[in-house]
Amino acid sequence: MPEALKTNVTELPESRVRVEAEVPAAEVEKSLARAAKQLARDMRVPGFRKGKVPPQVVIRRVGREYVLDEAVRTSIGTWYSQAIDEARIHPVGEPRLDLGDLPAQGGALSFTIEIGVRPTATLGEYKGLEVGKREADVDDERVEHELEHLREHLGRLETAERAAREGDFVVVDYVGSIDDVPFEGGEGRDQLIEIGGGRLIPGFEEQLVGISAGDERTIEVRFPDDYGADHLAGRDARFAISAKEVRERVLPELDDDLASDAAGFDTLDELKDDIRRRIASQEEQAIENEFREAVLDAAVENATIEVPQALVEARAQELWDQTARTLQQRGLSKDAYMQMSGRSEEEILEEAKPDADQALRREAVLAAVIEAESIDPTDEELAEALEHTASHERTTGAKLLERVKKRGNIDALKEDVATTKALDLLVEQAKPVAPDAAPRRAERASAARRAAARRSAGERRAARPRAARRAARRAARRAASDA
Repeated sequence: MPEALKTNVTELPESRVRVEAEVPAAEVEKSLARAAKQLARDMRVPGFRKGKVPPQVVIRRVGREYVLDEAVRTSIGTWYSQAIDEARIHPVGEPRLDLGDLPAQGGALSFTIEIGVRPTATLGEYKGLEVGKREADVDDERVEHELEHLREHLGRLETAERAAREGDFVVVDYVGSIDDVPFEGGEGRDQLIEIGGGRLIPGFEEQLVGISAGDERTIEVRFPDDYGADHLAGRDARFAISAKEVRERVLPELDDDLASDAAGFDTLDELKDDIRRRIASQEEQAIENEFREAVLDAAVENATIEVPQALVEARAQELWDQTARTLQQRGLSKDAYMQMSGRSEEEILEEAKPDADQALRREAVLAAVIEAESIDPTDEELAEALEHTASHERTTGAKLLERVKKRGNIDALKEDVATTKALDLLVEQAKPVAPDAAPRRAERASAARRAAARRSAGERRAARPRAARRAARRAARRAASDA
């Protein structure tokens, strides 16, 4: 395990802190050796094979300062994360990272971090809160709706010897042109198009109503102004259509045979009962999740929390960045998403501010509850929290916990488990009441947040801290993944 960094934390106005960190000389030398070894891979020195040049030779040839600069560049992210962990702070937003002078041989490396941190909360009433909780209601209409979905899933397409109607499928060839010139991507062969499916540009599917197999037809459409391909956006186009086949969806009858084919039940009534049970289970889980959020928000409303506008803006940016990463994993860029949603990045960030503000308040309250109730998870609780991850690694939560401890990530895991326990405590002691009998907390909380935003608007800093490196990942995830 690496030697711990020394840190000193100074509180600043507007929920910001300055962390002065010192990397021990031994860790600096280890990083220096790693950097020299990396540089040696591309270095040719007489008497040594390529990639086998000793670190001390590399340092002599290129200079200690050059190698140390490379060492700091590659290690500062790790040292930053260690400093945050050692300081026991919860960063919000981008840090300002300032390095001191590079140390002489055998010396420690110093750097400072200035960053926003989670606001603190002074708790009000948080036990025995009366919070609205609705009852699960699974009516026949919802069951019938699920049955219709099941019928559509089991339905089959059959050739229809007639003209196409809304809801039918048509197999077509088409060639698109603009100003009588075919355009790239405008040609399709044996394309199955659902009339009314809404998957094509407006007006295309509707003009296929009435077409029969063997018919040829020309349709005219206009590409939307916000269409993904810039060279087509807002342009008028013409498509030459050749229909090959009309197909209709044939749905199975709602009877015992469907129940047997779909899920192995003997009767349709048994299938309906199963659907009703599943819907009720999902509804109860949704209600429980809503109730947990409502209880936490009630505790937030009763607490006193100052949330600087700069923190809200930073958290809104974090939420947007997280959304952008999720979109990227699904193959959608930020620009494409903004085009589809018709919103600019500034508008998205502005809309995210209420959620960002409430998220910060919730975190502050849960942290205060942990302190007030002296919540300290046991090893058994920590191991249980790791069971899901452990099962994928073919080990046990207890064994994974030992690995987490050895890697020094136990504090992060403890905080996540403690946070869950804090919310569990609030929920267990809350009193569920009928929704219309509960205090109208949501409206009052919203008004309080707007007032807080107005108070802090005039307190913003003139300049945001320059970007250095993104704040460390959620520590519990890092604990599990590192393990």
